[in-house]
Amino acid sequence: MGVYSTLWDADNWATRGGLEKIDWSKAPFYAYYKDFDIEGCPELLMLTATNLGNWWEGAAYGALNAIEARRYRWVRVNHLIYDYCQDKSRFPVTPPECFVGI
Repeated sequence: MGVYSTLWDADNWATRGGLEKIDWSKAPFYAYYKDFDIEGCPELLMLTATNLGNWWEGAAYGALNAIEARRYRWVRVNHLIYDYCQDKSRFPVTPPECFVGI
């Protein structure tokens, strides 16, 4: 699994009202993640939280309600560019995490 980020031109709103400009002549830009750590379930059967001290592992975050699920589907339909779960040329065998539905 990888972590990716994007850089976009937000000069007109995110840089003190445009006072700080991006020097595009310095591209390409590189970002590094220091001490990045993420928790995940190593297998599909382990659907319980491993550290209940994390706010995001509380009961309220374990499943989507009907409204959240509808919004999630809308975002996928309208904004999803690539879904490796559907990429049979790169992944002939569907990765196991793809079977966990919303």
